[in-house]
This record gives sequence, structure tokens and C-alpha cells, in this order.
Amino acid sequence: MAPHARLDHRNPLVFDTHELGRRPGALQRLTRTIDAPRDLGIQGVIGVPEGAPVELELRLESVMEGVLVTGTARAQAEGECVRCLEPVGLELEADFQEMFSYPDADDRGRVIAEPGDDAEDDEDRLYVEDGLIDLETVLRDAVVLALPMQPVCLDDCPGLCSECGVRLADDPDHHHDAVDIRWAALQGLAGSTTDGEKDEMSGGALPSAHADEKQEK
Repeated sequence: MAPHARLDHRNPLVFDTHELGRRPGALQRLTRTIDAPRDLGIQGVIGVPEGAPVELELRLESVMEGVLVTGTARAQAEGECVRCLEPVGLELEADFQEMFSYPDADDRGRVIAEPGDDAEDDEDRLYVEDGLIDLETVLRDAVVLALPMQPVCLDDCPGLCSECGVRLADDPDHHHDAVDIRWAALQGLAGSTTDGEKDEMSGGALPSAHADEKQEK
């Protein structure tokens, strides 16, 4: 990503590399706790809540091409179980490594693009800007890769009942009597036949009763 606006050194994810002095082999180790930026994670699935603490351990190394950043981010992520919809919390640990190139490096640094270079690779490249580097993009990518795409509260979570929505982990014996719709139709037909037979029996008894009454008279 080519530089555009100047970086703000007050941004907690912006780091100063001047101490390295463009001396290949120079090394700087940093630790910093920051407030999580907005939408840090997989939106609508799981992520680190905005403002939650994120611990960063960083290793900044000066190389010929620029500054190589190696680090680890730790935080508490929150989401929702995809099976039973219960809240899910997990300890997040995301490792990352990224090169920040010097935009004005000479040919020895191989940073200046040569004719025919892949333009897409150049767009994805990160740069050192006035001795500063911005880790937000790197952090976001690392967190997304470290988080589960389908978080679950338990590896064997049985989910919800498909008929009534009851959480099956709370009621392992929960079940519904299954009725085959084909048998249900036959049962309905049998019920209708039985009712018809009762009506016929009732109707057949009436004439006999009237006949007996006439004979008595």
C-alpha cells in the first residue's frame, strides 16, 4: 500500500522506527497495550470488542529493504456459537510478520518498482513513512486469520432442536415423537372409516325399533 496521508504518531498502532537508523541488523523490541479498534475480527461472527485491551509484543528489525516487523497480539475475543447461539469467549493469540519498505530506497534495496513489476503486488506493499509504520492493517489481517470462522461453545455442542429451538446441551434426553406423514394420512382415513361404520350401525337400528312399536300397537 503506497503512502498517502501522513501518519499520526499519536495513533497507538503507529510506531517510530527512527531508533533503528536504517542500519541493517539493528533491532528494537517493544511491548504495548492498546485499545482495540472498531470491527477487529470477523464482523457478525466473532471479534475483539472495541476498546478492549490488546497486548502487542513486537520485534522491529532493520534490513536493506526496510523494516521487518514480527509480532504477537493477545486479546479476549467474543462471539456467538454457530450451533446453539450461546455467547462464546476465547483467548486470542495472533502472530504476524510484515515487511515495511523504504519508499526512497536505492536499487540495492530493490524497493523501487522496475518496469513490468506486478502492479497488484506494489499496491499491497506497506511502507515506512517519515520513519513511522502503521500496524493496523497487519493487526486486522492477523486477527481474522487467528479467529475461527465458525466458533462453537463446545467442540461437541449438539446445537438447538430443529422443531422447538430448545438448547439440546441443557436437555440431553429432549426429543419429539416422530410421525411419518404417510402413516398420519392412513390413520386419518382409518378414523373416517370407523366413524362411518358407527353411523351405519346407528342408522340401521332405528327402523327395527319403529317396527317393534307398530307391532305392539
